Amino acid sequence: MESKRQQKFAGVIQEDLAAIFQREGMNYLPNTLVTITKVRVTPDLAIARIFLSFLGNPNVQTALHTIKSHASEIRYKLGARIKDQVRIIPQLEFFVDDTSEYVERMDKIFDKISKEERQSDNE
Repeated sequence: MESKRQQKFAGVIQEDLAAIFQREGMNYLPNTLVTITKVRVTPDLAIARIFLSFLGNPNVQTALHTIKSHASEIRYKLGARIKDQVRIIPQLEFFVDDTSEYVERMDKIFDKISKEERQSDNE
């Protein structure tokens, strides 16, 4: 369970990282929209785990690797934006948010189940 402080700090990071990716995301991943779906912060506020979703890029793992390779540059830009609000700039860890893929998979399963039920009702 995250404290109010962690949640507030995570919100600040999410908002500022979204602005960074909106303005400069094309430098890292051309023709790809990077969305920050969730940010989790450790209790000491030293590490921020950022969950990303990529639209327009078929190879998600390559996109994640590209973002990870630019992590120090992204952290520097984040630090320039939030330096007056925090004492330390957290280390950034990036992960793929696969929630949308999970939802699609579950929808297909539910559709398949409902089709099977309709077929058994017709028999």
